[in-house]
Amino acid sequence: MDQQQLERTARALVAPNKGILAADESTGTIKKRFDSIGVESTAASRIGYRETFFTAKGANENISGVILYDETLRQNIGDGRSVPKALMGVGILPGIKVDTGAKPLVGHPGESITEGLDGLLDRCQEYYKIGARFAKWRAVYKIFDGKPSHACIHANAHALARYAAIAQEAGLVPIVEPEVLMDGDHTIEAYEAVSGWAWAEVFRELCYLNVHLEGILLKPNMVLSGTTCPTQASVSDVAEATVRLLRRVVPPAVPGIVFLSGGQSDVRATEHLNAMNQLGPHPWELSYSYGRALQAPALKAWAGSAANAPVAQAAFLHRARCNGAARTGTYTPAMEAAPARA
Repeated sequence: MDQQQLERTARALVAPNKGILAADESTGTIKKRFDSIGVESTAASRIGYRETFFTAKGANENISGVILYDETLRQNIGDGRSVPKALMGVGILPGIKVDTGAKPLVGHPGESITEGLDGLLDRCQEYYKIGARFAKWRAVYKIFDGKPSHACIHANAHALARYAAIAQEAGLVPIVEPEVLMDGDHTIEAYEAVSGWAWAEVFRELCYLNVHLEGILLKPNMVLSGTTCPTQASVSDVAEATVRLLRRVVPPAVPGIVFLSGGQSDVRATEHLNAMNQLGPHPWELSYSYGRALQAPALKAWAGSAANAPVAQAAFLHRARCNGAARTGTYTPAMEAAPARA
């Protein structure tokens, strides 16, 4: 493990004005996205859609890395270049989702454990050879009926730490993603308490397994009100609660926090990130690793046709620029009215 290289890669992923595009939707997930616009999901349509983002001129101004799915990492774009080579050619780092998904946690109905540790070192080493330079593993926690349980919190924290240690051994910067879902009627206070518990347990396990903290990134949820909570927290309340919790739990050795959007609207995810950066300075970079919050407008514009690529790229670049501004707390609502330029 080259710790200095891991540190350089981690810092590059949270470089000023930049964040990560999460394009690691599984085949099943992207089929649902395509179904929403009436497009058949095939290997060709999937790479055609994703190539729209990968080849958008100027994307590297606000996108530092792209998390890929196994299929995508192995594909070529239209000009014959491999996806990793095409991304690296414009200064964007390729990453890879390495977990195999959340499965039921035995003995704990309604809770899950993320699997994929078996054979992980071999897979990570192969991914590095193909061109990946960072990885991602997602754990999921639900708030319901007095849950999550200690078993769920601990089991997922241990799996995240084992993954992180293995990824670093293979030369990949691990993105550690403990996501407390926003689904439910819980208050922002309850969300903060559960998130703090989950994140603290993750860092405890990371330390037990000697994970090099300077060579990881944390991808957490923001601290929000539950989706069906009668009282929805304001943007400033979310920013203050999230930053307060990060300061309590996340060691300053960690180079950056790359938030997931977690079902928020594209604009609201930008507003929250902007408000958090206005509360700085912080000991870590506060950035983004968004999927739908970067892609949603572009998906509608693309609509399955290569002819729509320029419009889809403009929509994508607009969201990337808005989030790039949020990285420094300089995003304003007026930016949403500005015409997107490809």
